[in-house]
Amino acid sequence: MIRLLLAGTGLIGARHLAHIEAHPGLTLAGIVDPDPAARRHPEAPGFATLAQVDVAADGIVIATPTATHAPLTIAAVERGWHVLVEKPVADSLDAADAMIDAARAAGVHVLVGHHRRHHPRVAKLREILQSGHLGRPVAASLMWLMRKPDSYFDVEWRAGIDGAPIRQNLIHDVDLLRWLLGEVTDVNGLASNAERRVARPESGGVVLRFEGGAVATICYADTTPTPWGFEAGTAENPHIPASGQDCLRIACTRGAVEFPSLRVWSGAETWHDRPHPTETEVGDAAPLHRQLDHFADVIAGRALPLVDAASARATLAAILAIEAGADIAA
Repeated sequence: MIRLLLAGTGLIGARHLAHIEAHPGLTLAGIVDPDPAARRHPEAPGFATLAQVDVAADGIVIATPTATHAPLTIAAVERGWHVLVEKPVADSLDAADAMIDAARAAGVHVLVGHHRRHHPRVAKLREILQSGHLGRPVAASLMWLMRKPDSYFDVEWRAGIDGAPIRQNLIHDVDLLRWLLGEVTDVNGLASNAERRVARPESGGVVLRFEGGAVATICYADTTPTPWGFEAGTAENPHIPASGQDCLRIACTRGAVEFPSLRVWSGAETWHDRPHPTETEVGDAAPLHRQLDHFADVIAGRALPLVDAASARATLAAILAIEAGADIAA
C-alpha cells in the first residue's frame, strides 16, 4: 500500500482527497493544512505544517496556493517523498528550476498536475495526430469561455493575477497544445478586464506558434457562461455541467479533427472536395483519478512522470509570456 500525504484541502485538494480515499492501492498518511478544521480527518492525522509531519510516507500531493509550490516541493523531496504538485508548477521560472534541481539531487520524481494529459480522449487525440493520417498540423483554434461566480474571488490569493484565467485555466490549454503540437516558439496575447474592472485579466486572445510551424489561437474569458471549454465538453469537472460541445479544432494538411467529440474530417484534397466526418469511439474516465494511478506507478518505479517539472516549466514560460502581454489596470 502506497502512503500519501495531502497538503491543501481547497477545491482541487478536496477532489484529490476523495480519489485517494477511494483508491485501492493508496492510503492517506496525513493531511497538511494550517486550518485545524480543514486538516481534521476521522482516520488520518493532521499537521499544520510540513515540518510537523512525523508519519511515514511515500509521496505527497501538494494542492496549495502557487507561491507555496516550490518551498513545499523542495522540503518534500529533501525528505525523500515523491511529489504530485498542482499546476502551475511554481510562480516563477527560477522557483521551478530550484524544484527541478532539488528533486534531481534527492533522486525522487516530481509529477505536475496537468491532468488533462491523462484524459483518454486527449490520449486518443494525440494518437490520431501522431498517426500521420491527417498530415501535418497547420492551425488550431481553442476556446475556454466560462463565467466564474463572483464568490470564487473571495479567496484572497484569487483576487490578483494568480486567480486570473491565464494562470488558473489557460495554463491547462497551453499544456494540452504543447502536448499535441510541440514546443512553443512565439507568443502574442491581448487581454481585457471590461466586466469586473479589476486589476487582472478576465478575457482575451492568444496566438501561439509551435516548433513544427503550426499556429494556434486561443479565446478565453471567465466572464461568459458558454458551453465551450474543456471541462464542459468532457464533463471531467463535477462542478461544471456537461455540454458535450467541442472546444478545440485542429486543421492538418490532409484533414482535421475536433475535440472532445474526436470527429475526424478527411477525404478532401482541395476546397473543391467535400470532407467527410468519421466518429471515434473512446471510453471516458476521470483524468484526476488516472493521474493518481500514474503517480502510484511513478512512486513504485513502474513509470516516469508524464508531466515532469521540466515540461511544466516550459508551459509556465509560455503562460508568463502571455501574462506579460496582458498588463491590466483596475
